[in-house]
Amino acid sequence: MRERNERRVVVTGIGALTPIGAGADGLWAGLRRGESAVRRVTRFDPAPFRSQVAAEIGDFDPLCYLEPRKARRLDRFSQLAVVASQMAFADAGLCPARTAGDEVAVYLGSALGGIAYAEEQHARYLATGLRGVEPLLALAVFGGAGATNVAIELGLRGPAVGNANSCASGAIAVGEAFRLVRGGGARVALAGGVEAPLAPLTFGAFALIKAMSSRNDVPERASRPFDATRDGFVMGEGAAVLVLEDGEHARRRGAHVYAEVRGYGASNDAYHMTAPLPSGEQAARAMRLALAEAGLGPGEVEYLNAHATGTPLGDAAEALAIRLAFGAHADLLPVSGTKGLYGHPLGASGAIEAALVALALDRGWLPPTANLERPDPACRLAHVAPDGREAAIAVAMTNSFGFGGINASLVFGRGDRP
Repeated sequence: MRERNERRVVVTGIGALTPIGAGADGLWAGLRRGESAVRRVTRFDPAPFRSQVAAEIGDFDPLCYLEPRKARRLDRFSQLAVVASQMAFADAGLCPARTAGDEVAVYLGSALGGIAYAEEQHARYLATGLRGVEPLLALAVFGGAGATNVAIELGLRGPAVGNANSCASGAIAVGEAFRLVRGGGARVALAGGVEAPLAPLTFGAFALIKAMSSRNDVPERASRPFDATRDGFVMGEGAAVLVLEDGEHARRRGAHVYAEVRGYGASNDAYHMTAPLPSGEQAARAMRLALAEAGLGPGEVEYLNAHATGTPLGDAAEALAIRLAFGAHADLLPVSGTKGLYGHPLGASGAIEAALVALALDRGWLPPTANLERPDPACRLAHVAPDGREAAIAVAMTNSFGFGGINASLVFGRGDRP
């Protein structure tokens, strides 16, 4: 039963900058279009690496959104964070100048933050010494740079928190912000994930451990969640920020509600830095915890957006965990992994997928798994058909898992629940 002092928390705004589209409508249009954005890397020469493909945001020009002086002051990571947050605020019908900044929090997750910018500056240091390094480098690479730049730009004086919980960072940011708003610690929160990791050494580090796909001849088919021929994830970049709002506050101002955040669960495998716990028990526990907080049983979930990065071990472990968490209902539960379209933007992925789940609830369509041609028997699930599915669902879940055994699950419900 919901405690008296716990409020409903609803999603009233979505900001997104992704390889398949920008803004809530652009992201949704890219999902419906179903065309993979994975291509050969253009940001640098990938020839030295085993993996040479990625999902880049090809059309992001910060000067279209920020004054030149502000754009120059921010690295790509913080630019994406600020612009996605501005988009989310505008989509929610909120104006920073008219919103009580003390009542608005910022929770952003990122696996790597400003590391790509630091890599660029290190190259300058080696070439010209310290005089060639941007003076603001130190302010770009600390973990909270994205959240604090958003707070400064929008004048938001609530908590500004950055987390670095690997590929679960975005989902954890949404989950923790949900609890803050639900408990009355803020009336509104900007919550999500941002990642700008496409730089040679950063990219090469993942190629070195053979975590990424080497299907370089057909980039658009390289990311293959749950497929028997999958051979690793495809790195991507992107940002997604959700406006989480006290439900009563949203109702009073007549805001459009995409969805309601109903539960959040997190756990750790305590097993290995890169390999998932073979039993899947802790990932399953994160799902159960999210359901318990939402006050729901497994049979009430009608769609699950899986983490599903396309790694041989990870996808099989997640499928096992889903079956552990949902029991017999796993045979009926529609599941899809959407990273085949936009790659794996690390800490931003959980936020992008939270946005997709909110949109699926709002617009009544379940996305398929791109490039799923030969489902792996080890990933036996009720995969959504290749064309997607029209469905007016009431409850959905999204999973995010990261290096270090970090597990996070979020449960969303329809925004019009009585």
